[in-house]
Amino acid sequence: MKVSVMGTGYVGLVSGVCLAEKGHEVVCVDIDETKIEKINNGIPPIYEAGLEDLLKKNAGTRLNATADLRASVIESDLSLIAVGTPFDGELIDLTYIKTVSRQIGEALREKDGYHVVIVKSTVVPRTTDDVVLPILEAASGKKAGVDFGVGMNPEFLREGEAIDDFMHPDRIVLGGVDDRTHEVLEELYAPFKGVDVLKTNNSTAEMIKYTSNSLLATLISFSNEIGNLCASIGGIDAIDVVKGVHLDKRFSPILEDGTRIVPGFTSYIEAGCGFGGSCFPKDVKALIAHGPRVGEPMQLLDAVIDINRKQPQQMLDRLIKHFPSVKDVPVAVLGLAFKPGTDDMRESPAIPVVKWLQQHGAKIKAYDPVARHEAEEVFGRSGIEYCNKVSSTIEGVEVIMLITCWDDFKEIPRLLEGQDKQPLIIDGRRMIDKRSVVRYEGIGL
Repeated sequence: MKVSVMGTGYVGLVSGVCLAEKGHEVVCVDIDETKIEKINNGIPPIYEAGLEDLLKKNAGTRLNATADLRASVIESDLSLIAVGTPFDGELIDLTYIKTVSRQIGEALREKDGYHVVIVKSTVVPRTTDDVVLPILEAASGKKAGVDFGVGMNPEFLREGEAIDDFMHPDRIVLGGVDDRTHEVLEELYAPFKGVDVLKTNNSTAEMIKYTSNSLLATLISFSNEIGNLCASIGGIDAIDVVKGVHLDKRFSPILEDGTRIVPGFTSYIEAGCGFGGSCFPKDVKALIAHGPRVGEPMQLLDAVIDINRKQPQQMLDRLIKHFPSVKDVPVAVLGLAFKPGTDDMRESPAIPVVKWLQQHGAKIKAYDPVARHEAEEVFGRSGIEYCNKVSSTIEGVEVIMLITCWDDFKEIPRLLEGQDKQPLIIDGRRMIDKRSVVRYEGIGL
């Protein structure tokens, strides 16, 4: 198929590159000429594990980038809308969605033949039908479900693992206003063999996305609340508590041969210093704001966000216990991105921790394998020593604050072996064995 993708951010570029890898002809549309040039030269404008290799492989052949939205629509069979939907605390900002919908509609006015427009951006239920569809009809002078199709196809991509998630999905949700839209979407995903496909209406597809992220965020905040309780009671390690919970066969089924299956979702039932990124905080807050508009207060999700907002303080509380004043105390902060595998720092737990250290006069050394540039934009280039490897970051410090569970950080116990003065480890992800270092504090301990 010939596919046009509107927006070359995280979702749009990953979707475009992966669809090209699956054999479709893809054109990515953006207004940023610098990004367009990079994409056409095989240079990803964002960091995502595996993205660069696939982009280099497909750029200039099955994938191209352009600023010409009109031509991309006229020359393609299907358009994916993957522009940003920022949340201001009250409403999702649909400015980009509305603008692109109008531009696609204007192009459809000139186009012969049936074209399908699919929303891939995360939007609250009824946005596709009540916002996008009417704009398309008004701008095109045509009728949805007759002259063109409208659908909603949510993404379920984990940052840091987005390429693998797209290429090997656990489900494909196809929302559409009519059977023909579903048929075109089925053709788009025909190369993805053996995957469960759920065909539904657009509002249900939108709700599935929000419900999925809200459930995972709830699991994290639940686990953090239990971890905090374990630490307050004393003599309990949340790691052991979680292990005991995971052994429930409803969480980790036991096969007839005695083999136990440990599903990946159980990693969300672990205490830590909180979630961040572009999805969980924004999506949960958007649902909290949307609920009261239809008469449903979202009390549980309110608590999920409140717990998460406070969770980085758990790191600081453990620091203050050992250092009532951190003025001039050398502190290493390991991990600045909100999770490994990405340079995304949006709502990262590192942000409140580092800013508190700055305000209280600590001597900060910081390291993240890929998020240095983003960190410099957030924290500035002065007052923090940005390092290029783990060993130089922890050299000479009195405290190591571990915030993101990059694999590089597993070597910390080995690097500390034999040192006369052992730093305090504050482990926000419980990735270091508490018995492997001399001085250890961890979330849930």
